[in-house]
Amino acid sequence: MCGIVGAISQRDVGKLLLEGLKRLEYRGYDSAGISMINHQGQLCRLRTQGRVAKLLESFEKNPIAGTLGISHTRWATHGIPHERNAHPHQSGDDIAVVHNGIVENFETLRDQLFQSGYIFHSETDTETIAHLMHCEFQKTDDFLKAAKNVAGQLKGAFALGIINVKDPDRLIAVRCGSPLVVGIGIEENFLASDPIALVGVTQQFIFLEDGDIADVKRDKITIYDKHGKEITRDIHISELTYDSASLGEYRHFMLKEIFEQPEALRTTLGCSLNENDVSPDAFGVESKACLEKTSHVTIVACGTSHHAAMIARYWIEELAHIPCQVEIASEFRYRHVIVQPNTLFVTISQSGETADTLAALRLAKEMDYLGALTICNVPASSLVRESDFAFITRAGVEVGVASTKAFTTQLLGLLLLAVTLARSTIDKKQRAKLIQLLRELPDEIDEVLKLSERIRELADLFANKQHALFLGRGLQYPVALEGALKLKEISYIHAEGYPAGELKHGPLALVDKNMPVIAVAPSNDLLEKLKSNLQEVRARGGQLIVFADTQSGIKNGDDIITIEMPKVDNLIAPIVYTVPLQLLSYYVALIKGTDVDHPRNLAKSVTVE
Repeated sequence: MCGIVGAISQRDVGKLLLEGLKRLEYRGYDSAGISMINHQGQLCRLRTQGRVAKLLESFEKNPIAGTLGISHTRWATHGIPHERNAHPHQSGDDIAVVHNGIVENFETLRDQLFQSGYIFHSETDTETIAHLMHCEFQKTDDFLKAAKNVAGQLKGAFALGIINVKDPDRLIAVRCGSPLVVGIGIEENFLASDPIALVGVTQQFIFLEDGDIADVKRDKITIYDKHGKEITRDIHISELTYDSASLGEYRHFMLKEIFEQPEALRTTLGCSLNENDVSPDAFGVESKACLEKTSHVTIVACGTSHHAAMIARYWIEELAHIPCQVEIASEFRYRHVIVQPNTLFVTISQSGETADTLAALRLAKEMDYLGALTICNVPASSLVRESDFAFITRAGVEVGVASTKAFTTQLLGLLLLAVTLARSTIDKKQRAKLIQLLRELPDEIDEVLKLSERIRELADLFANKQHALFLGRGLQYPVALEGALKLKEISYIHAEGYPAGELKHGPLALVDKNMPVIAVAPSNDLLEKLKSNLQEVRARGGQLIVFADTQSGIKNGDDIITIEMPKVDNLIAPIVYTVPLQLLSYYVALIKGTDVDHPRNLAKSVTVE
């Protein structure tokens, strides 16, 4: 959720660190800061509340020149958003620390340090780490050993970047549960919580594993594992480019990423299908044997990915006739789980670093699951590395906090999984039809995107609204949930998604002329029942907005606005009907004047529990 960038070089690194922070803005934050050891050997720090732009202004007025530094964007956990709580945190004029994650035992450590005479200036758990580093360094006079001692005393999930005036030729990195990578340069090396921060300075990365401590110098990187043993980690070559994180012709990343969905789907399909079927290796080398044995599926995810899982349950049970259980990751870990024989454990995450989902995977690997598969957009992420198999969605870099193309490519991956699991339940003719539907999917999304201007006009209705209700039935119920989530995330309108049949069991009490009700209504077996639910809304004076295809028979009226959708097969309808709801949320947010790509209080990659 927070962002870390560090560098040690022969050149001044200040602007490099700040540029890295700008690339991490998509992750969500409320303050930013930078610490460097200047050419006079002094520790210098700048911190600001708010956007990186404010830190840049402060840096221009108070420039720092130095070849070693760390920087950070903070998303508040301990302590309010304020300059005093912003990172980096220092202990005296010697040690500076940046930190992602949460230290669960910080209060105990803080009390001990306070008794030893340390003064605290913030409410954060991070300042405790800085003082603890200072205390341990006083005991050992060895920077690396002090960092190892500190890591052994901390409980929780965290990633650290540490610099020390008394040892100015090294940058220490610690990873425990929160992602951290080391970037490799020529006579310079880097540290970041996300490789995208270092686009333009390196394409070579070492992904630290849990418990790793990296001793980073200009010309050497030494890594120690959780047992203190020196170890070699693989070097990965990144395909990220500057253009991946650039707006181009678009006003916001969210709109850019909505319009990138057809190409993202085509790319994902191109990597997943052979001439007539799903590629045997689409879910990883040697996944075929595991999938053939699968007789139950458990899917675990959070947020938008959880909505994808809910849709997948319909697909898997309908096509493969296999029971599918869907769990919210943050709840899965805290109840007694019964594992059926031959159950495939599936995780879904855009970043592959979602803390609750990653923790659920680690728990599942201690249980009797047949195997662990992840659906993920980041090939070198923790979820991919720690799962037995992986389906990599080819969405490319997604910067907007509200997920769009990552969601639709997740859905595609899950539909491909359902088709793969349905080896014995659909015949050759049915399989060929399904593969053809998938090949046509990007073109269907292209058609929906042509509705953009019509949806922009529709958004005016929400200018003074504070509440909205989204309805769907069957496969479209999770689509309604996702539509409501998007609207509340970026426009701050309170929105709820409901199965339309439940309308009369509570939500109908809220319906009046001030409550827009948005329904997704493809022509399917549940359409007539949905029409009855819509009449219930009309009878209470509610304003209906219905996304329906030409065969639905739903017409415009004084209290109903119909957006005409292309007629598509019911199996791919959830993916197609998701797109106009994304556009609606985007255009409503524009009218509301919110920060579309950086909604308040939210983060792109949720790396804390």
